[in-house]
Amino acid sequence: METKVIHSKRRLFIVATIFVAIICNYLDRQLLSILKPEILDYFSIGDLEYAWIVNVFLICYAVMYPVSGILVDRFGPKPVMFAGIVAWSAACVGGGLATDVVFFTVCRGILGLAEPTIFAGQIVAVTLWFEKRHRATANSLCTAGGSLGTVIAPLVIAWISRYLPWHEVFIVSGIAGFFIALVWLFVYKSPSSEILSVTIDRDSGSGPSNDEAHFSWKGLWGTKSLWGVLLIRMISDPVWYFCCFWLPGYLRQMGQMQGLSHQETLDMIQYIGGIPFFFGAVGGILSSVWSDHMVKKGMPALKARKTMMIGVSLVAPLCIAVPYISQCASIPFDGRILLVVGIFSLIAIMCLSWLYTICVVIAESFPVKNVASVVGITAGAGAVGGAVFNIFIGSLIAHMGNLIFAVMGILHLIASLILWKMVRKESVPANAD
Repeated sequence: METKVIHSKRRLFIVATIFVAIICNYLDRQLLSILKPEILDYFSIGDLEYAWIVNVFLICYAVMYPVSGILVDRFGPKPVMFAGIVAWSAACVGGGLATDVVFFTVCRGILGLAEPTIFAGQIVAVTLWFEKRHRATANSLCTAGGSLGTVIAPLVIAWISRYLPWHEVFIVSGIAGFFIALVWLFVYKSPSSEILSVTIDRDSGSGPSNDEAHFSWKGLWGTKSLWGVLLIRMISDPVWYFCCFWLPGYLRQMGQMQGLSHQETLDMIQYIGGIPFFFGAVGGILSSVWSDHMVKKGMPALKARKTMMIGVSLVAPLCIAVPYISQCASIPFDGRILLVVGIFSLIAIMCLSWLYTICVVIAESFPVKNVASVVGITAGAGAVGGAVFNIFIGSLIAHMGNLIFAVMGILHLIASLILWKMVRKESVPANAD
């Protein structure tokens, strides 16, 4: 009994530390979008150059995600996540010290290289420490740190910006990350064979355990599910990247078109900018609990995840209404802002339900020794999709916003069809390499 209590406390500390680390991860990421007007003024650049700064981050993010997965599968989550937290914190400090746009962009690229390590490591840590009927909930609680980070970011950054220039805001955020890295070193321990007998062997049924039988790198590319999840993330992730990188700026632009000053739009974001991410985090956790509940009631785990994800995707077409609402002169400005924020709150619930659960889908479709690699490959594809989509946003949002939002309104519906048809439980052939 005492051992079980110790294990339960360890699980709690692991989830809590990952949760806080991901808050820091997203806070560093959101600094750019929230402080966008100040940064653009400082470097004397416009939206097109801003789009390319974002793309440097996304390209580096996409390239490093598969590498992070390989590193986690090879060395485990503890050292890889520690190195990643240290590196992205240093990149944030470097961005704050930048005096020209090239060095600033390089630092954002390093941030992109470092940040995937925590997501590749997190799902492996959760898979090793939690059994199937609790896995989606535990994973969503970890990943919810990202959503809370986007909720906290407008409040904290806007408040700090009243007293510090944007450079120093970056530096303060980076220093906080170094402390989190040290905590992770002390908190995470590799699970014992007693824990693995519950979390891994019970999932694998008869035959060799998932910890022993797994696909080779070449063999992974021959599975239908890998290609399915890769397409899903490439198609659906851009909607979330829009929420993170463009929504705060879009809301501030709505305020500027209404005649509000830079400071007034920053004040507005401080109070409403985090609302979609708050509802997204809560909704993403509740949808994960729902899918775990279906598993406890006897539904096959993979089917339960698919059912939940496809169900929440039905709100996607609401995106199409956003540009019409934001430009509708017959609706008072406050009403337009609230309607846009309300729609994106539902979109955020959908996006985060997918992002929280797609890694669990991977964990239940592939052997545990392949999970981080598949997460890395497919999340990298999602970042590529976000980068391609971002190129068009930078040049079209001011002139053809209707088209951008119409595209966002159908992406998750297409991804739902792929999820249902292509993703399945993958078995390692007896003669696998």
